[in-house]
Amino acid sequence: MEEAGPSPDLLLAQVQEEERRKKEGKLKIFFGAAPGVGKTYAMLNVARKKLAEGADIVVGIVETHGRPETGAMLEGLEIIPRREVEYLGTVLREFDLDAALARRPGIILVDELAHTNAPGSRHKKRWQDVFELLAAGINVYTTLNVQHLESLNDVVAQITGVRVRETLPDSVLDRADDIELIDLPPDELLQRLKEGKVYIPEVAIHARENFFRKGNLLALRELALRRTAERVDDQMLKYRIGKGVKAIWPAAERIMVCIGANPRSIRLIRAARRMAAGLRADWIAVTVEAPSTVKPSKDDLRRLSEHMRLAESLGAEAVILSGHKASEEILNYARSRNVTKLIIGKPTHPRWKDRIFGSLLDEVVRGSGDIDVYVITGDSGEPSPSPIARPQQRRTDAKEWFFSIGIVAAFTVFVIIMRPYLTLVDVAMTYLLGIVLVASRTSKWPSLFATMSSITALDFFFVPPVYTFSVLDMRYFFTFIVMFFVAFVISKLTLRVREQANAARRRERRTAALYRLSRELVHERGIPELSSTIIKHLNEVLSCKVVILVPDEKGALTVPVTGKETFALDQREFSVAHWVFEHRQRAGLGTDTLPGAMALYLPLATSMRTVGVLGILPNKPASIFDQEHIQLLESFANQIAVAFERAFLAEEAQRAVLKAETESLRNTLLSSISHDLRTPLAAITGAATALFQRDINIDQQGMHELISTIYEEAEHLNEIIRNVLDMIRLETKAISVKKEWQSIEEVVGVVLNRLSEKLKDRELKVDIPADLPLVPFDPLLIEQVLMNLLDNAIRYTPAGTQINLTARIKEDVLLVELADRGKGIPAGDEERIFEKFVRGSVAGGGIGLGLTICRAIVNAHGGRIWAENRPGGGAVFKFTLPIEGKPSMPEPEEEMRNVA
Repeated sequence: MEEAGPSPDLLLAQVQEEERRKKEGKLKIFFGAAPGVGKTYAMLNVARKKLAEGADIVVGIVETHGRPETGAMLEGLEIIPRREVEYLGTVLREFDLDAALARRPGIILVDELAHTNAPGSRHKKRWQDVFELLAAGINVYTTLNVQHLESLNDVVAQITGVRVRETLPDSVLDRADDIELIDLPPDELLQRLKEGKVYIPEVAIHARENFFRKGNLLALRELALRRTAERVDDQMLKYRIGKGVKAIWPAAERIMVCIGANPRSIRLIRAARRMAAGLRADWIAVTVEAPSTVKPSKDDLRRLSEHMRLAESLGAEAVILSGHKASEEILNYARSRNVTKLIIGKPTHPRWKDRIFGSLLDEVVRGSGDIDVYVITGDSGEPSPSPIARPQQRRTDAKEWFFSIGIVAAFTVFVIIMRPYLTLVDVAMTYLLGIVLVASRTSKWPSLFATMSSITALDFFFVPPVYTFSVLDMRYFFTFIVMFFVAFVISKLTLRVREQANAARRRERRTAALYRLSRELVHERGIPELSSTIIKHLNEVLSCKVVILVPDEKGALTVPVTGKETFALDQREFSVAHWVFEHRQRAGLGTDTLPGAMALYLPLATSMRTVGVLGILPNKPASIFDQEHIQLLESFANQIAVAFERAFLAEEAQRAVLKAETESLRNTLLSSISHDLRTPLAAITGAATALFQRDINIDQQGMHELISTIYEEAEHLNEIIRNVLDMIRLETKAISVKKEWQSIEEVVGVVLNRLSEKLKDRELKVDIPADLPLVPFDPLLIEQVLMNLLDNAIRYTPAGTQINLTARIKEDVLLVELADRGKGIPAGDEERIFEKFVRGSVAGGGIGLGLTICRAIVNAHGGRIWAENRPGGGAVFKFTLPIEGKPSMPEPEEEMRNVA
């Protein structure tokens, strides 16, 4: 085994990951193919062994499902009591996360990782509870079935016919520090089901007829084994990369096929697919963007894009590599992916090209080492590249030819002028400088022309006999040959560096575009805002029109944003977009699915669902995106899908919070109103019943008391209903504030007059300056504020105590204070008493809306209301009203008309 030191960057990343993991707990998953294979039993068995070794182990939650052998394994283990959650009239017993965090054991057992928590829990899913435990440094043992993995949900549904609703992201399984596969042959599992060791008999019969069929269990078992093998293979790759291991470890077969624009690549792709299917192995299709003197034509790019799409449709992972030498890039990537078999095409060009320019096949075979190389040729019936197509790609811009001629001529004039001061070697070096300049600005043929022209000029103007092409000294022929090869190498290297720079710029532009889109999406929240940002960005980057479709509340696709940068969808285009949304595959222009569409459509898919469709319409009709653009678009689609899912989740969370608050408000309102309405209604009913009974003699005073009771309770009932209606109007913005310049003294007088009966046993001291100016406010609303505050003071303070009402101007606001000498406000409740349905402890109080209404009215005026405890006992309620502008006085003529 060959091991070399890992790269510094990988070593640093590995150290940082290890440091982060040290702060978190360890996660061990007991992984199985189906219920009943013994995951929980195995977890409890390991826990008991750890307990015997002295480990601190507690049971967070374990579901025995009535299995006696599993229940027996719980004996002797500390169990955290479950918390009870009431939902729809049923009491659910759930895992108590807070109790587990407070207990903080060394290891905690949490069964059924994919379980969905009851509404009202801190987290929606149990795996989120587990992640919080891990973040707290607690080690967790848990169980999981393969059908709960999100990526396998469709596969499981196709195999079993049962859609599993409780799923979790595959990243949860990837997060596990240790996975223990609990395997059981299908026949044994069916026997356990028959014996009642999996479900109770009634449920077992139904399960055996549906989910627990032998074929289903065989398929699920294979999925579990393969998913575990993928996990182990991933760990092996990380180890090889971390340790710098160059040798191939053929623990599992992985196939890589090298393809290009040549039509014969189709046979390579099909051969790789057949080999991968026979070996049941993963396979990769790669192409290399190596610097070339001949740029690929549009037909080449289109053909290569078709080949990559064909490989993807057959199940390959399509990869585009970049580098100056194709063989090195192919072998380096193959070793990094632990490829065991490499498929490459047999060369069809003449042998002399390999002698001069080198053979890709020979370099790959010689450098393959432990990798098996398969050389395959194309079918004779397959078309070969047209021999007349290449010269069309070699056409060069006329400016490059003029630049080449101009540089050679300029340097020739320069060296002729400087001839007395230069030797022949200096002249040759000067021409080499000119060749480098030409190579840095032009393509292959102008550079070669500059090389030959420079040698010819050197011979004609400087090699004796001058001004002839004759060469008397044969040594100069060697000089010409060396100069040619040096110039040729310099030219080729310069062209290669320029190609690499161009490729780097293209990659940088792609990366920058993706980064800029990600950065812009972070700052947007709503779907319309996100859509506008995406459309604008893609229009700038790709110079094309874009449309985005998202599902509405009923699941139908809608277009949230339209404009000049979008395009209209007819019925055919909309059908293509709907197909893409349903099947989570791209379709439309340039694809093999619904290719007649005028645009390309890509699904905006996440691990959980499809959140929309992205439509791209090229500005040039019938234009087809190449593989580079397809990969860029798919990267954009992934970022857009994540942003949309974040927006959808935020909306769902907001709706859930609003629903919970509405439900809580409804329950509180019904509870409060039902209690507060029942009391006055009972009093009214009792008094009215006494008045109607003829067999009871009631004197005049008793009758008056009964009638007074009916009146007072009716007023109380009217007050409750008025407060509820006022609160509803304020929250629905049905009440508007109509400010007028008023005297607060007049409003206070109206309030005192209305409450005169309730204030007859109270000492009320009013302190309002006579010169208090007019203040802008709504008199009816402020009257209600004062009524509620005074009513509270009367209700919650002992009879005979003094109430003080003062008003004064403080800076640019009117400050009104109402102070009493009651019990005061409990410490810490100064703000809480203004919330809805918060009531005092005095019998006969309201439903807790009076102060809430006061705050809403004062806030609507732009003021502020608050409460404080008074020194010596009692409370004081204060509110302010802003004074803005100056009162407008009517003209004398208008005033006279109003009086008249």
